[in-house]
Amino acid sequence: MSLIEKVDKEHLPQHVAIIMDGNGRWAKEKGKSREFGHQEGVVSVRKTMEAASTLGVKYLTVYTFSNENWNRPEEEVVALMELLVTAIRRETPDLMKNNIRLMAVGNLKRMPESVVKALNDCIKQTSSNTGTTLVLALSYSSRWEITEAVKQIASDVYDKKLNPGDITEDVISARLTTKDIPDPDLLIRTGGEKRISNFLLWQISYSELYFTDTYWPDFREEELYGAILYYQRRERRFGKTSEQLNL
Repeated sequence: MSLIEKVDKEHLPQHVAIIMDGNGRWAKEKGKSREFGHQEGVVSVRKTMEAASTLGVKYLTVYTFSNENWNRPEEEVVALMELLVTAIRRETPDLMKNNIRLMAVGNLKRMPESVVKALNDCIKQTSSNTGTTLVLALSYSSRWEITEAVKQIASDVYDKKLNPGDITEDVISARLTTKDIPDPDLLIRTGGEKRISNFLLWQISYSELYFTDTYWPDFREEELYGAILYYQRRERRFGKTSEQLNL
């Protein structure tokens, strides 16, 4: 029996988030450039996206480019931006074919104009699709996102639009870039590292965490199915006891 046949379609995570790690190390081990690793990583995004769509996962968020990634060598950043434009334009027909909608979160004002144009064109073209939503986290970091939310709340309090006593978790969540997206049920990190790297820190408070040694360019459908099977074996208690859940 293949892994996809073992997945319980009635108990799927609504939202899967992925920290795509290992492109550079994968390429280095093959004697290739880091850019080659990133190019192959795009293939993994497509394969994973299609697998999530086949299963019926509603949201798939991929950590595409972090705020910290701007500190990488300039030539690598330029190559990544060019790859983003090419990949978005090339993959748009596949998104349409699979009824997948595209969204983006992060500090998009920092992205080059060419990336923003390609992104906006694809978002507009796929806006009516009703299947899986693919969310690209671009120029994103949780500390930046939470800081921006605090600034908005402080401004509203200053302008007397909001009372300090009325600030709740929902008020904060509504000011995050992910405000229109449910919190992840499952967070996957590839590449063998076991850290969150400033990704969706507020949103993953109760997410199940799955770490794999597989480098991102080697992550394919079977890897996703395995991660979801792990999720389905977990008991999600949200602070309660097992006995309470079974009442």
